Order: sequence, then C-alpha cells, then structure tokens
Amino acid sequence: MGRIVVIGAGMGAMAAAARLAVAGQRVVVYERAETYGGGVRRFERDGFGFDTGPGLLTLPAVWRDLFIKTGKEPLEECVELVQVDPSSRHVFADGTAVALPNASRAGVVAALDEALGAGAGGRWGDFLVRAREAWDRTRRPLLEEPLWPNWPVLADREPYPAVPHKRLLRTRRAATLAEIGAWELRDPRLTALLESYALAYGLDPRVTPASAAVLPYMEHAFGSWYVRGGIRELARAAYERCVARRVEFHFGAEVTAVLEKDGRAAGVELADGTVAEADHVVAAVHPARLQGLTERRLDDEGDVRPDTAARPGRFTVLLALRGPREAGAVHQTVVHAPDRAAELESLHSAADEPVRPTVTVLRPDDPALRPDGEHESVVLSAVVPAEAALHRSERGERLADLLVAAAEAAIPGLRERLLWREVRSPGRGEEETGAGFGGVSAPSLAAGEGRFLHPANTTRFPGLYRAGGWSHPGGGLPHTGMSGALVAGLIVEGPEFRGSQ
Repeated sequence: MGRIVVIGAGMGAMAAAARLAVAGQRVVVYERAETYGGGVRRFERDGFGFDTGPGLLTLPAVWRDLFIKTGKEPLEECVELVQVDPSSRHVFADGTAVALPNASRAGVVAALDEALGAGAGGRWGDFLVRAREAWDRTRRPLLEEPLWPNWPVLADREPYPAVPHKRLLRTRRAATLAEIGAWELRDPRLTALLESYALAYGLDPRVTPASAAVLPYMEHAFGSWYVRGGIRELARAAYERCVARRVEFHFGAEVTAVLEKDGRAAGVELADGTVAEADHVVAAVHPARLQGLTERRLDDEGDVRPDTAARPGRFTVLLALRGPREAGAVHQTVVHAPDRAAELESLHSAADEPVRPTVTVLRPDDPALRPDGEHESVVLSAVVPAEAALHRSERGERLADLLVAAAEAAIPGLRERLLWREVRSPGRGEEETGAGFGGVSAPSLAAGEGRFLHPANTTRFPGLYRAGGWSHPGGGLPHTGMSGALVAGLIVEGPEFRGSQ
C-alpha cells in the first residue's frame, strides 16, 4: 500500500483520491478551506440556496465512470440528474430570442430557423457537423489521455475543418471562433451564440482557436444536466464516495511546502509545522501556488508552461425573490451584451465604468433551493476582468446593477419581486479556491500555438503530480473529473499509462 498526499479537496482532487483509494493506496487530503468542492460551493441564507460555481453539468459520463469504478452505487443512486430542456434560451442584442432544445440537432435547427429566419438553423447545423469532426479528432488526446510528450503536434494542427472562404482574391479558412462566426455563420446573433461558449470561460473569441467549436458541440451532443439540490450535491456525493473508500480528509490544513527526499517528492509540510510523509504528492491547486510550495522548477523549457497571469473571473449576483417561479420558466437564459466589441475589450482591461457583459440567468425549479413555493432563488453570472477593485466596492455594485437589469429580459417583474441580493466578485473565488482573483480556467484546446493547453499531470519533480482545472485537460467539471482519472492512472500504472480505453 502506497501513501498518497493530495493538496486540495476540489473536484479533480476528489476524483483522483477516490480512484487511488480503490486501487489500494492510503490517501490523505489536506484542504486549507473548511470544506470540500473547490469552486463548487453553495451559499445559503433565509432558506434560500444558491450554487456559487457551475450551475449545470455537461458530459455526465465522466462522473458516471468515477462512481462505477469506485463502488457499487452508480452516480444516479447518489444524486438525481435531471436533463434540462430547453438547454438554454438566448436573448440577443436586437431583442430576438430563441429557446434551444436539449441534445437535439434537428430541434435546434428548427428553432433557429423560426426565430432568426430561414437558413440560420441550417448554417448552425452544418457548423455542428464540423464541430463534431473537431471533437472526434481531439477527444482522446485532450480529455482521455495524458498530455502527449510531443504536445506541439496538438498546438500546431487546427482540428476544426473550416469551410474555404474567398476574401480579397485569396482563399482563407477560419482560424478563430470570431472568423467562424463572420465567414461561416454570417449572422451576428449566431456569432453571439457561438462566442458565448468561449466567453463563459473568459476566452476572447477573436484569438480563441477554431477548435473551441467543441464547446458548443459538447452541450448539443451530450446535453445539459442539472443535479437536484444544486451542483453542490455532486461535490457532496464525490466527498462521501471518498470517505466510503477510506480517504482521510483534513480541513483548515494549509500545505506550505512539498518535501523532497532522494530527489523525489516525499511528503508535505503544513502551516502548523506538521510533516506528512508520502510516496506521491498530488497537487490540485493553482500553478502559482504550486510553484511556491517547492524550490524545484516543475517544467522543462519545452513543456507547456503554466499561465500564472490573472485571468478573467466569474462575477455572480444571487437573488432572493418573492413570488413563485412562473409556469414555463426556462432553467437557463443567456442575455447577450448590447455591445459585443465593448464587452470583448473589457475582458482585457477594466473601463472606468463597468461594461454590461453577457449574463447567464439560472432559475432552477428546485424546492431544495427556496424556503417554499412562494419564493424563488436565482443566480446571475458573467465573466469580467480579474481585478481587486470589484471586491465589495461601489463599482462592483454598479456592475451588479447591470446584471440585474439584463436579467429582466428573463424574469418577469424582477425588480418588484426582489427581496435581497448577494454580490460575489471574483475576489471571493480567490478566497475559496486560491486562483488569482478567482480566475476561470478553460478546457484545453488544440491549435493556438499551445497557448490554450494546460501543463501535464506529471512534473519534472518525480513523485509530484498535478490535478484539477489548472492542469491537463483543463477547467470545467468534465475536464477536472478526467484530470483525477489521469493522475490516478499515472500513479497506479506508471508513466506507460495511456488513458482509458
């Protein structure tokens, strides 16, 4: 039996811990916060409950696999999964709106044709076919396998089969999401729909590679799912599975150093001076924090290097409303920005006055998240520049006002129903997850010269591994779950491990 220390109790960390424990390892988790889940948190007040991290789940097969591999009870016996239909409603800058059926390409095509005009659905449907080809080409190397040693192959090759486009007597192919929108979708509303999937991760579609077409494809192919009681219930189930497999948790326990012996990671030291020895150390923390835990350089010059710069973060407003949720209300509405150019510029530098961003409105029909049937809990969120000035400031309140105003397009009589609101800036995310200013980590993407990949799960410090959203294969619940599976495989089977088959 080996001894494994895991730093952090986020979703990727718990996915690794449960698999390692089933493989016969003794696993101890040290988490500096007082609870598990990382960014998958819940806020409660006056009988209202809110998910403060992700609100929906795509690709639930990743978590089904974890529960199948680590115990007799499948995922559906531990949480209740509900397929959300429609998957989302989009309100565009010109006031047009469309509800997109869940996991139905034909239904989406018909809905877009009806709402945006004949031909719009066909262009989106053709795009999804090309996006599927990009998914098929990148699924294994970017989700199911450890990062290839020859990763520049992924960085240099664009897997999205762009349509040839003649421009100024030259034939060109879309290399970015923005170019897909301009050259293939040819409708500002379809472009906004496409780009919203990148914006949700703080990615600028003007420079995000066309391979990010896999983001909308995942939703359309595998559906959007809600966990009854909130996504926090998925974290609770993962934690309980770890405990059932005898994983040992220590909360309020901050790791301050990774220890070395005979050239290998040999354990950790805690803030109180306690030393925990280990055969392997798994770090599920932000790369800047991980580098601060060891004097070792963790990557060779030719490796994918961690991006420790501040990334855009998630700004959230939690609304407690009087009055019941109206019949036919949509679970998720995306209210697009009125000025897309200003929104994109604001991702990189904060203006004196907040710019109204694209806002996601989540209205789960869930009795567990409200005091009774005469009230409703709602979560508004947007991705904004990472800056400390938003934290409990007047400017942050003005931005919250913009989100509430946008949400009126999704919630009838919102202002009259509002009891109170709780504003959570990206700085709150930093406090809870350790990510700089609460930055959002995106899934790994091919092409883009490797700037959209994440560091490998192994490091050049033997015995030290990376898991979670800041390592391969990146952020998002499916990807963090796979990071745990990859780390467990590398520890149990060794460097020859090549992923699930």
